[in-house]
Amino acid sequence: MAKVLDSHFLAITAIVTVFYQFSFFVVTALLKFDKVTDFAGSTNFIILAVLTLVIKASWHFRQVVLTLLVVIWGLRLGLFLLMRILQWGEDRRFDNMRGNLGRLAVFWIFQAVWVWTVSLPVTIVNASDQNPSVQASDIIGWIMWSIGFSLEATADQQKLVFKSSPGSRGKWCNVGVWKYTRHPNYFGEIFLWWGIFISSIPVLKGADWLVVIGPVFLTLLLLFLSGIPLLEDSADKKFGSVEDYRLYKKVTSPLIPMPPQVYGNLPLWFKKIFLFELPLYSRNLPQESLVVKPVKKE
Repeated sequence: MAKVLDSHFLAITAIVTVFYQFSFFVVTALLKFDKVTDFAGSTNFIILAVLTLVIKASWHFRQVVLTLLVVIWGLRLGLFLLMRILQWGEDRRFDNMRGNLGRLAVFWIFQAVWVWTVSLPVTIVNASDQNPSVQASDIIGWIMWSIGFSLEATADQQKLVFKSSPGSRGKWCNVGVWKYTRHPNYFGEIFLWWGIFISSIPVLKGADWLVVIGPVFLTLLLLFLSGIPLLEDSADKKFGSVEDYRLYKKVTSPLIPMPPQVYGNLPLWFKKIFLFELPLYSRNLPQESLVVKPVKKE
């Protein structure tokens, strides 16, 4: 059995991740060049998946499939984000970091933690000696990945086209899949990584189940920290005074895709408890602005 530092490849993947992210941090800090940040994160996933597959060299079907899924996702997202930032010319997330080495270092440390943690299901599968036959959880996981990947890719492309159109300047994206959720790309990413975890279940034993921390961490990250809250705050500040935007927020789910006609008629308490319509996402708007008032019949 292949073993590099530990049989689960936790140490080697941590070392590689820290070294890879530190290298990009140095480039960013010295040259103040932040256009490769997202590319560094996405490609790190690919490196860990391929590295653990090659080191183990058992080439079990499940290992190969999950590695390919990560490679496809990482390449698509990494190249898309790189091309987008090169087209836009700047990454506004770093406006307050470029001159602050401490803040910049915290960002890169957090990115390393994100990559290593979310990669855990694939790392453990590739390190495992278990090779059970394909099971229902494999099929379910692969289907979830396909749905999530397709939704994320579609959402990214639709928003890019929308923002590139002169007629959409100063507007929020509400076309295509963005009609059914305010953050379809985040839902897709969360869904596909939960799919990868579910497809890893047949080889999990004992402490291996702790790899669930990967999709849990990603979900919490996008729901409460660096994902939805930041974008909601930004959009509210830009468009909060626009009645059509407030209506869009009222009838459009923040994460889980739903028809606006359905979501808009649900009670606010139900949305908060079951559909992630958190007060955190409307800190710059009054809560009553999220309630859809019934139309009076004459």
